[in-house]
Amino acid sequence: MSAVTRRQAITAGLTIVTPAIAFGYQANSAISFGIIGTGGRGRYVGGLMAKDPRARLGMICDLYGDRLDLAKTQIPTAANVPATKDLNELLADKSIDAVLIATPVFLHPEHFEAAARSNKHIYCEKPAGADVQGVLRLAKAAESIDKSKTVAFGFQQRFSPEYLAALKMLRYGMLGDLNLMISYWIWGGNAFAGATLPAMDPADARIRRWGMNKATSGDFIVEQNCHGLDVLNWFAKAHPLKAIGDGGRKARKNGDNNDHYNVIYEYPNGLKGWLLGTQLPPAPYWDVKEQFIGTRGALETTRNYYSWMEAGKKDGTKVESKREITIDAVEAFFTSIVDQKPYSMAKDAANSTLTSILGRIAAEKRHEVTWGEMLKEGV
Repeated sequence: MSAVTRRQAITAGLTIVTPAIAFGYQANSAISFGIIGTGGRGRYVGGLMAKDPRARLGMICDLYGDRLDLAKTQIPTAANVPATKDLNELLADKSIDAVLIATPVFLHPEHFEAAARSNKHIYCEKPAGADVQGVLRLAKAAESIDKSKTVAFGFQQRFSPEYLAALKMLRYGMLGDLNLMISYWIWGGNAFAGATLPAMDPADARIRRWGMNKATSGDFIVEQNCHGLDVLNWFAKAHPLKAIGDGGRKARKNGDNNDHYNVIYEYPNGLKGWLLGTQLPPAPYWDVKEQFIGTRGALETTRNYYSWMEAGKKDGTKVESKREITIDAVEAFFTSIVDQKPYSMAKDAANSTLTSILGRIAAEKRHEVTWGEMLKEGV
């Protein structure tokens, strides 16, 4: 007899005793979560979390009142929960089971460390830090977290059904020997945004305009391109051994970030990975994808589709994504909690962030840099 699925059981009016009930967890009690950082990303991901029927928003936190006010109008039920400017107040609340960390990148290690001490499930936005020292700090904090807690990061491609299908094709050998991986992250408009900005207190600017500077964002190769590099690491089942690259600043008018990078990574067994990242094109130009080139075919993955071309054949296959993939990541986070099947993305998140930092350092130095040499930056 075949196993009965949850959907079939519900349709038939059957009652399923889940592992949660078996261990004394009340299946109908929602997972209470708090949001630390109610900027644009915090409001977006927090909004998705609030819409999950298994979850309940318990508290919101931000240093700035205007951000809290926006959260109250844009996140379902946020207007009805406590709001605080002190993350320690949120983390000390025993009724909150999980937290979303969506603060500026340079604060991720500090805030993750605090969340780790609170013994809650954690969903932290990517990347794992703005520099090597910060990433290593976060990775060390992750080692202390109870194994019963889920530790997720905003590398949502890892939960996309389309990315997972493409990965399965690679693992099954449909590409043959993998020779080259490419990450394109061509994002229009950012290099020209905010050319003239009103004066702001430096302490506030460091937080509110964190994305403009390397010290607070890691540069866009870390803050943004880490997504594509995470996919390369994931598909290669390894982080690179070394990198060589180039980069610079041609049009950007604010902060000290670059606006283009070109980095070649070398992975184990001579596998090459190439990152082409830039924010130079005018808005709304957008070309974000990964390609995997093998002896028997090629795969292309994006947030909107994946496609496959077999060697010697004229036509390929393209499969469209069913929805925005952050929804998949959020659902996986709460499913792991409800089903008591925790996972931790901390090591992968740290390695993907360090891969981005390795590329930045190699481009700045204009010569080859090894993984070990890059790690010494954090000592």
